[in-house]
Amino acid sequence: QVQLVEHGGGLVQAGDSLTLSCAASGRTFRSLAMGWFRQAPGKEREFVASIAWDYNTNYRDSVKGRFTISRDNAKNTVYLQMNSLKPEETAVYYCAASSKPFGGRQLTDYDYWGQGTQVTVSS
Repeated sequence: QVQLVEHGGGLVQAGDSLTLSCAASGRTFRSLAMGWFRQAPGKEREFVASIAWDYNTNYRDSVKGRFTISRDNAKNTVYLQMNSLKPEETAVYYCAASSKPFGGRQLTDYDYWGQGTQVTVSS
């Protein structure tokens, strides 16, 4: 079992930056691929970014160049730095962990989920 706890959500203005963190416990963190997803009201949960055990990263096209996913294996933590935020990126952001070494872009690629943290971007 893996427990995930997200931190760092909040209310920001368009163009601002925000960094989310997700602390993992319960299993060797370095062997997990980690991902960030988001879900806006009335919409399906969507992939944002992932980082594999070897630090290989993937992003959805709309966040490339603005978001950065990173991990600190010594702290069992994954981060999502978000720059130039847009109002349409208002959502609950979820951290996820995958037993697959390279994770993936699908919800079904992930075995464990955090409770989510709200990010609201005002215009």
